Amino acid sequence: MSIDSSSSVEAGLPRAAELRVPTTLRPKLLVVVDTEEEFDWGAPFSRSNTGVTAMTHVHRGQALFDRYRIRPTYVVDYPVVAQDAGAGPLLEIFQDGRCSIGAHLHPWVNPPHDEQLSRWNSFCCNLPVPLQRAKLETLTGAIGERFHTRPAVFKAGRYGVGAAMVRLLEEFEYTVDTSVCPCMDFSGEGGPSFTAFDSKPFFLTSGVLELPCCIDFVGWSGPLGSALHRVASQPALTRFRAVGALARTGVVNRIMLSPEGNTFEEMRALTRSLVQRGCRFLTLSFHSPSLAVGYTPYVRTEADLRMFLDTIERYLEFFINDLRGEPAVHADVRAVAPQYMGPV
Repeated sequence: MSIDSSSSVEAGLPRAAELRVPTTLRPKLLVVVDTEEEFDWGAPFSRSNTGVTAMTHVHRGQALFDRYRIRPTYVVDYPVVAQDAGAGPLLEIFQDGRCSIGAHLHPWVNPPHDEQLSRWNSFCCNLPVPLQRAKLETLTGAIGERFHTRPAVFKAGRYGVGAAMVRLLEEFEYTVDTSVCPCMDFSGEGGPSFTAFDSKPFFLTSGVLELPCCIDFVGWSGPLGSALHRVASQPALTRFRAVGALARTGVVNRIMLSPEGNTFEEMRALTRSLVQRGCRFLTLSFHSPSLAVGYTPYVRTEADLRMFLDTIERYLEFFINDLRGEPAVHADVRAVAPQYMGPV
């Protein structure tokens, strides 16, 4: 049951309570893998893009997580869970207790297919609520049948979460959402804006904890970084590569805690900055097709793949051994979170 909550002005999300975590708590690392089909990220959406060939390489990442005793959460979408080739590589890992399984909703390939294909409809929050419910019910049921577990962690494809989906998550007994993408604005494509959010967890409702993606601005411009980055991102300055210039000169750099498009040094700098500002629950994330060559913009060659895996390994080494952080799973964080609940 939801408690009284305020609403995010930009994304329309409820905010029931903050998470006020003591700075004496050791930093905790969670891992979320967006486990999905392969498709051309620059092409129009298609219902026929349901290939899951890259899933045969999921062990590449899992071997690194096993080495550091990290249990990732694979949030799986419908093409993965509906096919033996998609779910099969995860079954042994899951049955051994080396990972958790959550849900990842890509509306365009998740039945029922009652909406028209468009960028607008690729954000689940734009669909009629009954259709959102039907898609979530289909995905949740498919995961239950395949893995014999009820998923508790949810991530909206393209970060397309809204207030209606939050209510549905409660209805289907999800306890953690991981869809909020701080500092990012998808409103130009019809999606939500998360520019008012930071990377700290909070309660969407009394039953659903939000553990956002980790994204923030790092640089010597400090509090001005967000505004400077926003100005540099204007279309008029694109040809001058103003965003890149700000990053290279150390003024401000928007970094995501992900090996996709971010270097180890950037991820380390982001982590130190977030921990210094009191963030104690951090989420490392990436897309499963990046574990193979040729399926995402981030891994186009064998050299890219080696660098991608090396970045993950170096980061885990830094977080666990240098930072003295420790692995965490969503269920454990959700269980202890109420003791840190504070007013908005």
